[in-house]
Amino acid sequence: MDEKLRFKTDFMQIQGSVWLYPFHLDCLTMNKHIQYLLISILLLSASCSSVYMPNVPNTPMLSTKGEFSGGGHISLKGNGSLNGAYAFSNHFGALVSASVMNNERTRKDYRHKLGEVGLGYFDTFGPDNNRIIEIYAGFGSGRTDRNFRDYNENDILTLTNTELVKYNKTFIQLNYSSKKKNNLRLFGREYPLNYGTALRISHIDMDSFLSNGVGQPLEDNLFIEPVFFTRMHLSDAIQLQYTSSGNFGLKNRKFLTAGNSIFTIGLVVNLGGKQN
Repeated sequence: MDEKLRFKTDFMQIQGSVWLYPFHLDCLTMNKHIQYLLISILLLSASCSSVYMPNVPNTPMLSTKGEFSGGGHISLKGNGSLNGAYAFSNHFGALVSASVMNNERTRKDYRHKLGEVGLGYFDTFGPDNNRIIEIYAGFGSGRTDRNFRDYNENDILTLTNTELVKYNKTFIQLNYSSKKKNNLRLFGREYPLNYGTALRISHIDMDSFLSNGVGQPLEDNLFIEPVFFTRMHLSDAIQLQYTSSGNFGLKNRKFLTAGNSIFTIGLVVNLGGKQN
């Protein structure tokens, strides 16, 4: 009788749950299932393909008038980004960025182009003025071409679907970074490291959307993109940069989704800045 009562109680507690865990599962087993669920969600997110491919945010770490920053970055998917910035006064600077990708595979082609410009404010602070805060706003435009192909069991092409999306972009971006350095000892040498983060909010608005030449309903979305980067100084002016980011869409969309994040390696050059 007690066993039946316990079973009924357990069933009522788990009813409506996504995963029908027995009530008496211990915490260790439950944690394992939660880990598997999170991993599945991450893999699903990574496999989703959006018509919006983010570029590497421009994080120049400007510190004084006349300073120039330039960089080139590449991802594992082949998404290349070029960034440039110039400080035309002691607190104001201009940005320019471009990215391009041409990824062709048997069943899917993905090509995109994106360009943007911006203006912003920067300042240094801290005991040694080696911390930098930057805020930029700007706009740009881009296009994405996608081809999807289906084959039968004899590897004969049976269906091709083409998509062409053109869109406009506006963004606001907050950067925080520090020129305070920690040392990494590698192959008998010490390489200074410094770190930074950025938060970019991007609004993407489709200008046109064609599928097999036929117009489709237009979409827009607002993306929150937290960015983290590490720079290893190869010389006073040249740094090796690793960048990673997340991408979160605030609207539920079919094509303008948050399916693409940033994982890139690149080189950054800073000329004419304050030395700390």
